[in-house]
Amino acid sequence: MSASESAPASRPKPAKESWSWRSQAVRGLLFQAVAVALVLAVVLYLTHNTATNMKLRGIQSGFDFLSSPAGFDIGESLFAFDSAESYWRAYLVGFVNTLRVAVVGIVLTTILGTLIGVGRFSRNALIRGLCMAYVEFFRNIPVLLQLLMWYLLFTELLPASNEPLVMGPLFLSKGGLNFPIPVWADGHIWAAWGLLGGLLAALAYRSHARAFFEKTGKSKSRIGAPLALLLVGGLAGWLLGGAPTALNMPVQGEFAIENGGALTPEYLSVLLGLTIYTAAFVAEVVRGGIQSVSLGQAEAAAALGLSRGQAMRLVMLPQALRVIIPPTTNQYLNLTKNSSLAVAIGYPDVVSIANTAINQTGRAVECIAIIMLVYLSTSLLTSVAMNWYNNRSAIRER
Repeated sequence: MSASESAPASRPKPAKESWSWRSQAVRGLLFQAVAVALVLAVVLYLTHNTATNMKLRGIQSGFDFLSSPAGFDIGESLFAFDSAESYWRAYLVGFVNTLRVAVVGIVLTTILGTLIGVGRFSRNALIRGLCMAYVEFFRNIPVLLQLLMWYLLFTELLPASNEPLVMGPLFLSKGGLNFPIPVWADGHIWAAWGLLGGLLAALAYRSHARAFFEKTGKSKSRIGAPLALLLVGGLAGWLLGGAPTALNMPVQGEFAIENGGALTPEYLSVLLGLTIYTAAFVAEVVRGGIQSVSLGQAEAAAALGLSRGQAMRLVMLPQALRVIIPPTTNQYLNLTKNSSLAVAIGYPDVVSIANTAINQTGRAVECIAIIMLVYLSTSLLTSVAMNWYNNRSAIRER
């Protein structure tokens, strides 16, 4: 038998699917195109109909008002603002105030929620009971009521600004919390550069520690050493900049606390209310994530001689992250969106600024569109960051 006869016949190549109605892929693309076209048509119709009705009623439209003077003051801002400045700068102040609540609240919520979630597994019955009572109490009270509760606490139960509670260099009163702040100097710029260098060094060390652990199975410090590098970098920059130590201390005035830094009761109420409320949900997420890890992992950690704290930090929590991160992202988004309730207690966030702009200009559609854009963009950025962290923390098979 010849070689040509013994060789198996080659299979014919499958014919490429033609662009015909019988192709399932082609039908799917067409249906999607039709769906997108219908959505765009509805959006265009609603936009045109709204613009026409507003024109018939003599209602002005457009975003040209953003360059006009705002005509109102903002009680709380990280940078200077007066009534002669434009509406877009007023919106910028509101956006920054919203970020102040959202970013700080997310950090505090993560810390508090994780501690309470881990505390649900404590051997101490009192700690377990307190953590459970915290979760059941705060997550079952509407967040708006909690914001009002904290606001009444700061504005009604605390003493007046001329008779504050003194806690060392801190003053707490109806006017808020006053605290010392550094007197700005060039050395602080050097300290910031030092912190940046320390942060880069800490990230490089953590990457090295991860690679070393995967290669040898031996663990290096991923918290203490990176934190030390960060602090050393900041300290080195501070020393190179002349080590400025001057502080602007708050002092008791005749009617109010003067000098230093201050956090208003509105900001403290929003921050504490959202943090404590959202932390209750994050605690349950952490508890569920830890319970999803097989009990054999804890037993194996104990067999290796790890303490309960080491087992939780090195074995249980890293494996629970793949369950914890997605629902925690939802809670971060909820916290950011719930910050819009700050308008109920007078905190000048982007919603409060928009309400004032609507009353003055009548541009309701435009102002609401700006609010939607702000919360949409912040939520999408949060989702992107958490999805990146989720992919990085995922357990990969070797």
